[in-house]
Amino acid sequence: MFIRKITFLLVFIGLAGCSSQNLHKPGLITHQTMVVSAHPLASAVGAEILKRGGNAVDAAVAVQFALAVVYPDAGNIGGGGFLVLRLQDGTLNTLDYREKAPSKAHRDMYLNGQGEVIENLSYKGHLAPGVPGTVDGMVQAHAKYGHLPWAQLVQPAVLLASNGFPLTKKEAKKLNEQRKDFLKYNTRRPGFILKDHWREGDTLRLKDLARTLAFIRDKGRAGFYEGPTADSLVAEMKRGTGIITKADLAAYRAVWRKPITGQVGDYRVISMPPPSSGGIALIQLLTLAKDYPVKQWGWNTMASAHLMIEAERRVYADRARHFGDADFYEVPVSGLLNPTYIKSRMKGYSAKKATPSEKVSAGVPPLPEGNHTTHYSIVDAQGNAVSVTTTLNSSFGSKVFVGGAGFLLNNEMDDFSIKPGFPNSYGLVGEEANAIAPNKRMLSSMTPTILEKDGKLFMVVGAMGGSTIITTVYQIIQNVTEHGHTMQGAISAGRFHHQWKPNWVLSEWGALGFGTGAGLWLKGHKIAPKYGGIGRAAGIKVLPDGRLEGGADPRGDDAAAGF
Repeated sequence: MFIRKITFLLVFIGLAGCSSQNLHKPGLITHQTMVVSAHPLASAVGAEILKRGGNAVDAAVAVQFALAVVYPDAGNIGGGGFLVLRLQDGTLNTLDYREKAPSKAHRDMYLNGQGEVIENLSYKGHLAPGVPGTVDGMVQAHAKYGHLPWAQLVQPAVLLASNGFPLTKKEAKKLNEQRKDFLKYNTRRPGFILKDHWREGDTLRLKDLARTLAFIRDKGRAGFYEGPTADSLVAEMKRGTGIITKADLAAYRAVWRKPITGQVGDYRVISMPPPSSGGIALIQLLTLAKDYPVKQWGWNTMASAHLMIEAERRVYADRARHFGDADFYEVPVSGLLNPTYIKSRMKGYSAKKATPSEKVSAGVPPLPEGNHTTHYSIVDAQGNAVSVTTTLNSSFGSKVFVGGAGFLLNNEMDDFSIKPGFPNSYGLVGEEANAIAPNKRMLSSMTPTILEKDGKLFMVVGAMGGSTIITTVYQIIQNVTEHGHTMQGAISAGRFHHQWKPNWVLSEWGALGFGTGAGLWLKGHKIAPKYGGIGRAAGIKVLPDGRLEGGADPRGDDAAAGF
């Protein structure tokens, strides 16, 4: 017992030892346009498209393809994502280009003869990918809302891949760390990325990827889902005993969906519907907080942190039970968003002590009356806004490069519930709603979000970080709306996370401090330090005078650009 207490004390000393950020220091401020993404070169590409007269969707397409080159661990053409759109006139829409399970997938495909989960089978290698949706998503977004010619939007990525670009220190480190898996899980040695030791400033050239992007530039959707690229992808599947077929590729279509919206105080929240869990969960969390004096309690104090953790515990329990692909499972959307139901979830809440997760279960929403990741946020000169979260799932996805085509495949199949109650790589558990089925989209935590205030655009925000995305976006919004932080300060601020199971509070170093951390521990919360940060976010806030403030996450190489 003495050793345990000393261990916790050391953890709290560590949590308190990090210098506090300046939460009121603004980020880049511009008068007309803003792009914030995970890489400065991608942000610059988006800003240049806006300078040429492109709109927010044009810039989003260009940034997506640029990230596939310069940020290969999450930027992608072999993955998928979600796009939330608000036009200047108030028109709303969302695009679901989430990956789908191949037609040969089945619910027990990752279990052995004894019904036990086979380690890493859903996470690494050729059985891990879902059918990619990114290219079709970008094609559909451009066809519906784009302004500039398609080829102009893809060409910057082609040039970055063919001419090469300098690696940042963080990207060089990640490539070095992944070298062993790249060798293990590829049927053809990806020599273009296997230098013995990458260093900051080294030039990375991706000739195979440049050729694939050129096909997409010249032929649009057919440049990926048909022809040489499709041939290469299916050949890769056959060499590695994967199950994605040409028919799967030909059949894939992104889907336009009705946004999830909710009024929380002065703000209208616009976010992504299922198969994302993010929009519903975010509105639940923000709604729960409105019944308590969070602003009076202050940022990351013991009272406010305890409330947020207890709310997260309950919302993630609902996520595990009720969320899945609404095309396959009747997600009780209206019930989950019912204010009376949301408030009822805090029935067992005590301000004095933590609620053990084993005593928290999913609620029963009322029936309806009469539904590794990266993020970028964009606002154009006309006031159109796009919030996009895109992913391969974990860093560098399945680790599998498509031989001859130069792009990575996702490992999104791990986001299904491969066995009821069995945690995925992020520790999330799920049930029947998210079971594997052919052509089904796996559940996601991605939470691209737009906020309005008084009917006008107020904020564009989203994050990467697997299961921590929802709580990251939640805390950033609270930081701005309740605690008065700047957009940059809200994103830079230390974060913590709870997801029901496992029953731990993850906390960045310095996020809670000694007093709050010790107080939470005395209430019964188990706190674990999270090395490397929680989430990475990109946000834009519209200032009272109409100017734009960008918030770029210091946890990565993220950058804001605009004019």
